[in-house]
Amino acid sequence: MIDINESVMQFLLAFVVVGPLLGAVAALLPAPPGLKGKSPEQAVLRHGVTVTGAVLIAAIVLALGFDHDHPSKMQATTDISWIPALDVRIHLGIDGISLPLLVLTALLTFLCALYSYFKMPSGPTPKAFVALLLVLESGTLASFAVLDLLLFFLAFEMVLVPMYFLIARWGGEGRTQAAWRFILYTLLGSVVMLLGLLLIGIKAGTFDMVALATDNGRSLTASVQVIAVLAIGIGLAVKTPMWPLHSWLPDAHTAAPTVGSVLLAGVLLKMGTYGFVRILLPIAPDGFHTFAPYLAAFAVVGIIYGSLACLALAKQGAKGDLKRLIAYSSVGHMGFVLLGISTMTATGVNGALFANIAHGLITGLLFFLVGALKDRTGTTDLDTLAEETGAALYGKAPRLGGLLAFGAVASLGLPGLAGFWGEMLALFGAFKPAADLSRPAFLTFMAIAAFGTLLTAAYMLVVVRRVCMGAVPQEAPTLADVHTYEFAAWTPLVALTVVAGLWPKVLLGLTDPAVQQLLAGGTR
Repeated sequence: MIDINESVMQFLLAFVVVGPLLGAVAALLPAPPGLKGKSPEQAVLRHGVTVTGAVLIAAIVLALGFDHDHPSKMQATTDISWIPALDVRIHLGIDGISLPLLVLTALLTFLCALYSYFKMPSGPTPKAFVALLLVLESGTLASFAVLDLLLFFLAFEMVLVPMYFLIARWGGEGRTQAAWRFILYTLLGSVVMLLGLLLIGIKAGTFDMVALATDNGRSLTASVQVIAVLAIGIGLAVKTPMWPLHSWLPDAHTAAPTVGSVLLAGVLLKMGTYGFVRILLPIAPDGFHTFAPYLAAFAVVGIIYGSLACLALAKQGAKGDLKRLIAYSSVGHMGFVLLGISTMTATGVNGALFANIAHGLITGLLFFLVGALKDRTGTTDLDTLAEETGAALYGKAPRLGGLLAFGAVASLGLPGLAGFWGEMLALFGAFKPAADLSRPAFLTFMAIAAFGTLLTAAYMLVVVRRVCMGAVPQEAPTLADVHTYEFAAWTPLVALTVVAGLWPKVLLGLTDPAVQQLLAGGTR
C-alpha cells in the first residue's frame, strides 16, 4: 500500500462522491468540454467513459492509500456542519465495510459506461443517458460514504429517479409498468424508513452514524429501537429485496437495458443490505435482536422461493426468460446475505459482506452476457435461445458459451470462485448464531438454506445444458463470438471473481476487524 496524506484522502473521497454529479451537469452542456468525437452523441458517450474512469482511478488510489492495518477506523473523513438547527452534518468517511462497496460501484459504473460507448441502448438522446448514469453513480457512492442518517436517506433516494428513467426510456417491452412498479415500491418503503431515521435522530439527539454506533443503542429505549428497526428495516428490505417485498425486481430487470440491470443487481441492491449492517446492527442492537429470527425466516423463504422460481423458468417448455431467471436468482442470493446479517455474529456478517461483493461481480457479468445474447439473437427467451443457438453455444460462440458457463458455476457457489465463501460463511454463522438467539431455530434455517444451494446448482446447470451444450446443426445461423469491447468490459469481473475465490483474505482482511468493532459497540 502507498502512504497518502490525510488531506489528499479526504479530497479523493469527496471527488469520488461529487465528481459524477459534476460530470452529469457537464454532460448536459452543448458539448462536453475537452472531448471530441465523430458526432455529438459519440462525444457525450466518451465523456461518460472519461468521468467514470476518473472516479474509478480515484477509488483505486483511495483503496491503495487506505490504512489496511486499521480497517475498523473511519478514514478520509470530512465533517462539516450543514444544517446546525438539526445537527445535520456533511460527514464522509470509509472503513473496511464501505471501501469494497465503493470500489465495486466505481468499477461497475465504468464498465457500463465503456460498454454503452460501443453498444448504446436504443432510446432518447445519449446526453440524458450519460447524465442519468452519472447521477446514479453519485447517489450510490454517496450511500456508502456518508456518515449522517439524513444524508444517507438523501443518497438512498437520489438513485431512484435516474434508475426509473433508465428503465422507462431505454428499457424493453413492458418498461413503463416495470419502472412505475420500481419507483412506487421503493418510495413507499423509503417513506417508512425516513420515519424510523427521524425517530432515532430525535431520541438520540444526533444523526451522526459514528456517534450513534459508538453509543450502541444506550440512549435509545428498547421500544424505540424496536419501532425504529421495524420502520427502517422495511425500507431497506424493499431495496434488498427481501421476500415478500421483492415483486418489483423481476419486472424491473426484465425491462431494463443491459447496463441498467448490471447496476441494479450489482450495486443498488447492496444499498439495502449495507443499511442493515451500518445502521441497524450497531445503532439499535436490542431492536435488531428482536427481529433477527424473523429476518432469518424471511431470508430462507426467499432463498427457496427464488430457487424454485428459477427452476420453474429453466424447465423446457416453461417460456422462461433468461433475464428474469437471473433476476429471481438475486432474490435467493440476497437471502444468504440477510441470513448472515441476522445471525449477529462476525462470521455471518462477514459472509454477508463477502456475498454482497461476489453477487455484484457474478450477477453483473451474467447480465452483461444475457444482454450480449439478446443483441445477437433478439431474445432472452430460453426456448427461442435454444433454437437460435441449436442449444450449442459452445460450438457456435465458444468464448461466449464458456463465459456463460463460468458465470453459472460461479453463481451456484463453486469452491474456488467468489460465490462460495459468502454463502458458506453465512451458513456457518447460522450454525452458531449470537449467544442470545435460538440455536435450534437457526440450525433449521441453515438446513433450509443449504438445500437452497442444491436448487441453485440445479437451475444453473439446466440453463447451461439448454443453451450451451449440444451439436451444432448445419443449418443454424452464424453467431458472433465475444467482441473486443465486450472482452474489455467483462474481463475485470471474471478476474476479480477468481481472485476473490482463491484469495478471500483480500476482502475478509478488510471487513473482519471493522465487523468485530461494529458488533462490539460501533466504529471509531
